[in-house]
Amino acid sequence: MTLPKLAGSLAVLVVVGALAWMTTTLAGWRAAASEAAAPPLGQFVTVNGHKIHALIRGSGPDLILIHGASGNLRDFLPLIDLLAATYRVIAMDRPGLGWSDPSPLGMTLQGQAAILAQAAVLLGVTSPILLGQSYGGAVALAWGAQDTLRPRALVLVSAPALPWQGQLDIWYRTTDTAIGQSLAPPLAAAYVPKSHVDGILRDVFQPDPEPPGYGAMIGVGLSLRTASLRANAAQVNALHADLTRLQPHYPSLHLPVELVHGSADHIVPLAIHAQPLSVLLPNVTLTVLSAGHMPHHSHPAEVIAAITRAGLR
Repeated sequence: MTLPKLAGSLAVLVVVGALAWMTTTLAGWRAAASEAAAPPLGQFVTVNGHKIHALIRGSGPDLILIHGASGNLRDFLPLIDLLAATYRVIAMDRPGLGWSDPSPLGMTLQGQAAILAQAAVLLGVTSPILLGQSYGGAVALAWGAQDTLRPRALVLVSAPALPWQGQLDIWYRTTDTAIGQSLAPPLAAAYVPKSHVDGILRDVFQPDPEPPGYGAMIGVGLSLRTASLRANAAQVNALHADLTRLQPHYPSLHLPVELVHGSADHIVPLAIHAQPLSVLLPNVTLTVLSAGHMPHHSHPAEVIAAITRAGLR
């Protein structure tokens, strides 16, 4: 190699190394700030060597809340305040999100259901009602199809339930490759601006308004940590295959199921998920609301009514 070529190669390595150091450093600073702003609210139990974060409030029948993609248990705080007078509410961070450790088993619906069920047993839960929102509803369905800690009823809010046509968006397609999984999360953790995150939150709630202060309440920065971005991407990218495997079990799910879904949900469309699921399940009630993807915020009374019905059936 000639001297000019060697110098050029060294210069490239220096630049790449400096960019990698800066990206790692910025991502670490932002993660530390996010964790300081949204510390753990509950307690930890250990399942297969991995910590699961759980918040328990209230007394009464056990009610487990399972949050959606890119989220954490803080999303349920307003609902928990309304439910804790009637139920022993257990909200858990799913593996790799919030304050729960990532786990190789926790990258699939079935694995997450197994982990959360074991965590619930350690927390003294018996015969719970499960409420899952969005991706968390699919986890609840997987939980209902397994043997560990059988739930007494399911409440599925805006839940994906069936394989769909088409592709996920560019972020998930990128992170579904080895190179993308390696590079995209740390770059996003370091450089995604707050304005972009604010736009995503507004879109999630459309056509309903985003509640004031929602991003701060949920500690949205927790979802932008490199490890959380990787875990969430792996979970969502596996969702289509997971639902394909889960679908044959639906006719045998005889426990009561309440489906609550917004007619204007553009993230998990009613016609692709809740409506056909209501035909496949043997013991189901479908409630369609004039709402978007987050009816537990826009229509909490209707969601609580579904929980009540599920417990009485």
